[in-house]
Amino acid sequence: MIKYSIRGENIEVTEAIRSYVEAKLGKIQKYFHADQELKARVNLKVYKEKTAKVEVTIPIGAVTLRAEDVSQDMYGSIDLVVDKIGRQIRKNKTKIAKKNREKLPTGQVFTTEFEAEPAEESVARKVVRTKHIDLKPMDVEEAILQMELLGHDFFIYTDAEDGETNVIYRREDGNLGLIEAK
Repeated sequence: MIKYSIRGENIEVTEAIRSYVEAKLGKIQKYFHADQELKARVNLKVYKEKTAKVEVTIPIGAVTLRAEDVSQDMYGSIDLVVDKIGRQIRKNKTKIAKKNREKLPTGQVFTTEFEAEPAEESVARKVVRTKHIDLKPMDVEEAILQMELLGHDFFIYTDAEDGETNVIYRREDGNLGLIEAK
């Protein structure tokens, strides 16, 4: 069962908004045990630019599910936030199951804070392409130049000084990052 704490800043939380939030967040209930009690904190903010921010936080033991979205449409933001929370639940459930599968002897059952995931939402990933590369010795500046010439977001190379494999990559902020293998 989910207990809701819905708070509005610069907006009155009407019964329509409250019921919409509860209906949408109620969809994640299927991932939890029926007797498990959850507390969902929902903050709704409206700014002067007529944009709405929706924040949802759900603490579950050691895991805290949190998502937010800002847009012109509050109801659309609520939908997107619920989708993000659902993805986080599935990701954490898969991670826990994988970790426990490695630890437990064959045939032993484990329990988590999440219910079994519905079968239609499981996605199998597979390798669809394999690429072989020759790592050439070069310095960082040459690796950056090669990455730019290829138009890629990363480039793998062998450092000319120490012979180790390194990766240069473009960060979201536009700067570059370097991963050095040791």
